[in-house]
Amino acid sequence: MAKTALFPGSFDPFTAGHLNILKRALTMFDNVVVAIGLNQDKRGFYSNEQKKDIIRQAVRGLDSVQVIEYDGLTIEVCRDLGIRHIVRGVRNMLDFENERAIADANRRLAPEIETIIIPTAQEFAHISSSAVRDILRHHGDTSLFLPEGVVLPEAE
Repeated sequence: MAKTALFPGSFDPFTAGHLNILKRALTMFDNVVVAIGLNQDKRGFYSNEQKKDIIRQAVRGLDSVQVIEYDGLTIEVCRDLGIRHIVRGVRNMLDFENERAIADANRRLAPEIETIIIPTAQEFAHISSSAVRDILRHHGDTSLFLPEGVVLPEAE
């Protein structure tokens, strides 16, 4: 039986750091579902269709990756898809503490679902989606922060 993990996030946009976490998750799981969460409290820089396109560019050639979008609790998506593992990436201790709190809450709500926290490789630790958005707003070059071959569309 193939092991599948869910890699949820806003991915606004998907960065080289996200791809690093995804590829490392693929060393532990047969398949990874990249799940773009809808956050009602935030207006995204990119639409979900644009985010899906960016992620598909980044994962071209990785047949064991699926891209979906969802609204609601991450654990409910896991239950609906029969997934028992959530993968989360962290860049630093601040990220870790936040992700651990979410993992603890998820464990209380769904003890059958385990969260795997993967620290990003050091060369990607400085990359964040918010930094990429800031560079974009100021018409800077984002190519060092994105997966190779990804071309960002104009934000909607």
